[in-house]
Amino acid sequence: MRSHGWSGNPPASDEEAIARILGSAERIVAERGSSMRIADVARDLGVTRQTVYRYFPSTEALLVACAMQQADGFLGRLERRVRHQTDPVTTLVESVAFTIESLADDPQISLLLSRRGTRTVGGSITSNTAYAFGRAMLHRLDVDWAAHGFDEPALAELNEFLLRVVKSFLIDAGKPTRDAAQLREFLSRWIGPAIVYPQVAQTLGPLVGLDDPASAASLPRRP
Repeated sequence: MRSHGWSGNPPASDEEAIARILGSAERIVAERGSSMRIADVARDLGVTRQTVYRYFPSTEALLVACAMQQADGFLGRLERRVRHQTDPVTTLVESVAFTIESLADDPQISLLLSRRGTRTVGGSITSNTAYAFGRAMLHRLDVDWAAHGFDEPALAELNEFLLRVVKSFLIDAGKPTRDAAQLREFLSRWIGPAIVYPQVAQTLGPLVGLDDPASAASLPRRP
């Protein structure tokens, strides 16, 4: 490990160097958002840009690493908030509401879920990183998804739906802005039907034209 620089206080290991780099990047992101650059971190730590590049090959890689570190802590807080809740509607409504409320004040996780692209307004919510975040959230909940008709493909679609809901609220919270109770009431009204739909569709499919094999193949299967 290179020891020069570091404002006269070199780290004792690569792990400590990485932790310092991430800590600096987190502070800068909190102040400036995604305008953070490798040069800013190097200047803050008293090292050369090449030292930072040794651990993170690009600004993008450093931004994602910071956000993922924050995301792990966020998912832990979310897991504790809905622990022992097994009803999927109640659990998801609280999870989504908590996520929306938290991201409004967390620039790093918000950045993680909305990496800006050239073809998107406000960034992409369907990146691999955002999908991984959503999957981790769903699998950390105490919900028996299979018992409610959701296999992995169906959970992937539910994940995308929820990420898009979160993204829409981050772009525009609405006017007037809903308070905590109003937000949860709104989410219950629309997330609830999405959760019960798989089992309702299995029962009522023939009555509403969902008995077509091509349509039925896309439905979650009841275990």
